[in-house]
This record gives sequence, C-alpha cells and structure tokens, in this order.
Amino acid sequence: MSTNEGDDNLGEHPGETEPETAGPSFADLGIDDRILSAIADVGYESPSPIQAATIPPLLEGTDVVGLAQTGTGKTAAFAIPILMGLLQEHPTGKQPAALVLAPTRELAIQVAEAFGRYATHMPGTHVLPIYGGQSYGVQLSGLRRGAQVVVGTPGRVIDHLEKGTLDLSKLRYLVLDEADEMLKMGFQEDVERILADTPAEKQVALFSATMPAAIRKISKQYLREPVEITVKAKTSTATNIAQRWVLVSHQRKLDALTRILEVESFEAMIIFVRTKQATEELAEKLRARGFSAAAINGDIAQAQRERTIGQLKAGTLDILVATDVAARGLDVDRISHVVNYDIPHDTESYVHRIGRTGRAGRSGEALLFVAPRERHLLKSIERATRHPLTEMQLPSVDDVNAQRVAKFGDAITENLSSDNLALFRKLIEDYEQEHNTPLADIAAALAVAAHDGESFFLEPEPEPVERPRRERAPRRFEEGGGFEERRGPSRHRATDAELATYRISVGKRHRVVPGAIVGAIANEGGLRRSDFGHISIRPDHSLVELPAQLPPETLEALRSTRISGVLIQLQLDQGPPGHRSIGRGPRRDGPKRQDRRKPRS
Repeated sequence: MSTNEGDDNLGEHPGETEPETAGPSFADLGIDDRILSAIADVGYESPSPIQAATIPPLLEGTDVVGLAQTGTGKTAAFAIPILMGLLQEHPTGKQPAALVLAPTRELAIQVAEAFGRYATHMPGTHVLPIYGGQSYGVQLSGLRRGAQVVVGTPGRVIDHLEKGTLDLSKLRYLVLDEADEMLKMGFQEDVERILADTPAEKQVALFSATMPAAIRKISKQYLREPVEITVKAKTSTATNIAQRWVLVSHQRKLDALTRILEVESFEAMIIFVRTKQATEELAEKLRARGFSAAAINGDIAQAQRERTIGQLKAGTLDILVATDVAARGLDVDRISHVVNYDIPHDTESYVHRIGRTGRAGRSGEALLFVAPRERHLLKSIERATRHPLTEMQLPSVDDVNAQRVAKFGDAITENLSSDNLALFRKLIEDYEQEHNTPLADIAAALAVAAHDGESFFLEPEPEPVERPRRERAPRRFEEGGGFEERRGPSRHRATDAELATYRISVGKRHRVVPGAIVGAIANEGGLRRSDFGHISIRPDHSLVELPAQLPPETLEALRSTRISGVLIQLQLDQGPPGHRSIGRGPRRDGPKRQDRRKPRS
C-alpha cells in the first residue's frame, strides 16, 4: 500500500527539481470525516496519483479500469470509495456488499487489513478474508456472523459459492485486484465464473499492471463503460547515486543506523520514515546518541521547517528525519546520503526519496533498510527501476570501535590548536603539582568526563543462547510469483528420495502451464518452491512431484484446489508397476518391481 506521502515535484531525473504542483488532498475528494480520521491515524497525508485519479469516478458509481504497477496505492483507491458507499447505503443482512478478488493469500490478507484500518471509525463494519490454506471453520463462522466486505482468492471463493456458504445476491461492489496476476496463475475461468454469479447491477473496478487481451476481454464483457486510468510510476534513478541495501530486522534498525552513522563518512543526511510520529521518535533517539538530528513532518509549522532546513544548509544540523510529504521541495546540496529507514511500499516514492541526494552533479549515497519479510518490496524496486541494489553488511563491532579511536585522536589533534589550550594547560599543571597525579591520568579522567560516564567502546553482541535446532519454516506463494518465509510449524526440505509423484486432473487440453500449477498448489497448500520436483503436463492430466508425506491440512486444502476452473483432484500416481512416471529418486508410494512379480511356475 502506498505511503500516500508521494512526492510529485520531480521529473524523470530525480536530481533535477521541477516546479511543484500541489495535488488534491483527501478532504478535497469529498471523503467522509470518519474515513479521513482513519487515514490521518495511519499517518497518510495526501493521495497518491492512482488514488487521486480513481477515487472520484468510483465515488460517482462509474466502473474503472486502473492500470498501475504494484505498490502505487491501489488498495486505498478502491477501499475508500467502497467504505464511502457502505456509509451511504447502510447495507442490511449478512450478505456481503463488496467482494475483492486477489490472486494470493498474502495479498488478500493485506487488502483485508487495509480495509480494517480505514474502517476504524466505522463501528459495525466487518471485513473477512477467505483464502486457501486457512481452516474452513474460521471462514464459515465469519460468513455466518456477516461481513460487509469479503476479500478472497478465486479458488476459495468458488468453494464457498458451491457449498452455499457465500451469498453474493446483494453484492454492490466487485474489485479484481492484480487481475493480470490472477490470469497468469490460471484463475481466468474461476474469475469469469464468479463474475457471472454476481448481480448485473453492481460497480466493478479492475486493477492490473498490464492490459493483455484476456484482461481487455473481461473489461469489455463485465464492465459497463469503464473509465480507463493509467498511472505510470517515475522509475528512473540518477546514475550518480550509489544504491545499497542492508538486511535488518525491525527491532535492530536503530542499532544498525547508529553503526552506519558512526562508520560511514557523510556530510548531511536525510532519513525517511513512514509516519509523522516516527520522525519525532527517531530524531529524539538519535540526539540521545549524540547525533545532530531534527524532525520535519506535516504538523511542523512553516517557520520552524524553514529554520530547520536553514540549519541543515548552514551545517549546524547534520541529520534530518522526514516523511515524504514534509521533504517536498527540499533542495540542499550538502545532503550526501539518503537512508530509507522504512522501506517505501511504492517505487515512485523510492525514486523521489533518493533524488534528494546527488544534486548539482555531485555523487550521492542511498541506503535501504529491508526487513526479512520485505524482500519482495526490494525486488519490486529493482524490477521497476531496472537497477539492482548492492547488498551491504552492517559495520562490525570492531569497525565501530576502530572508528571511535580514530575520531578520539582527531579530536585531540584538532583541539591542540585551540586558543584556550594555554589556559587549560596551566590548570592541569597546577592540578598535577597539587595532587601529584600523572598527566596521562588527568587526561584520561577528562576524557571520561567528556563521555559522561558512558562506555567508550561498543560492546560485542552477547553470544546466542544455544537452542534446539529448528528446521527452516516453509514458504508460501506471494504476489508476483515469488515465495516468502512463513511462520508456523517447520518442515525439512524434501529431497529427491522423499518426493512422490502426484496426479492432478488438468492437462494440455485445459491450457495449463507449469507456472499455473506451481502457483495454485503452492498458494492453496502452503508449499514452497523447494517442495516441487519435476512437472509433466499430459493431454488430460499432469504429474507433479511433491513431498511424499504431505500434512493432512495440506491434503485437505488441495482437495478443493482448482486450476483453470477445474478441480485438480490431487492423488498419488500409481503409474506402471515399479516405474516412476517422472523423477529422479526411489518411490515412496508403492512396492518395488520384484515385489509385484508373479512367481514363475
């Protein structure tokens, strides 16, 4: 979801400033105060381009086709108008008024959470995610209680439709999110079937990064005179900016930033965070660690903002902690580094952020903090900018301590030329004679006082407590065709010897491709890429190598999985006696050939 603090004053070359044009605010779009309050609570300040262009026609009841890359703020673009409609229409009954289809469980959860945030001040509004891999009991309970908004993956939505547990007869709003991804994963027939089962009188919004023929067909068949909106992200980055990223957990960000500030040579720095509150908190923590830092955000008065930027330009302030909107129009040549402390959720914000350095032909440095579960956002940035970022390692304890020693020596050298040197020399000589104390001890005591009793050296990290070894957590299919780590019961990686061949009831005549098979099975069954072996697509069925010992909950989820609208009916492939249809290791699902032979007479 976009941070909605997108900075639009830069053109295709972030190192060059263009005249700034102020876009509409959320209030300008005619949004209810309750939703505006929720948006403010999240810390968003202004609409992203896709939101500013899409929200008005959706509020008017017009169907919309939105063409925009992932991470440009599409969720708010359709969630806010839907919530506005719920406020105005007051839907009654337990049937959902809005359905959002998403290609993956991760995106479904993300969209449902976003709806929940925007509906914080709308008591009685319930949002329910339904997706494969989750217990049916949880979803059935939620549907019985009633939910105004249902967000689901196509396969699970069809399952509930067939079971009669999901009633779409009162549906007023339908959203197809990441429609091109749904088609790539083999959900076209599922999507069209769901569309056919919904009321004719409804508003439809379709969002896609591309417009292939299949998407165009769906648009013409199921949308009524839609408005087509295209938002292109500004994704070019200046060649004079070195871009690096570091893997760091959320809990260790401050420690990581402190190490970088101590070791990295910089003139001035701007650190970007997502919310106004975070600017104040981080700036205060940096000041407590001895750094010259200040915060700017949308709540700071213009006079104070100008004073802060003036200090940054004059060199009396070295670090600025800011939100995207607060940094609009900021043009300070001495900014040598930009740190993305919070990774932006859209590539356009990333480009605009790092454009604050490398000005006036100077070189610049851009650092990106990436938490383990944010790797997909890093990949999105690299794909959109067509510029791979270089991974960096955090400075070690020895690196930091060596730098502290060097700075201590530099401080001594610098102050040897001070005008006050003679005065303090006389005071120290007097102390030496009076107390018969060596000069080295006196100097050391003064150094201790200067550090206010704090430890001079950075302490090594404590040795990790030895714990029973845990296997790597399984990974699940994520938006865009990749995989990400998932918390939960761990399973060891299947080796060739532990794979078995499974048969599924879709083949060439169903026009399936390996990517659709992997996507559907991984998404619904919670499997990872390393769980798949060979895939052989036959005319009327396919053979897939999967772990021989699939958990019962995975088997249960895959029994109702569909590809291209067809139940896959997963089962172990019996195959010819003693012969493995595909694969490279011994079978785990049948007797060996010699065990099946009939004894000779």
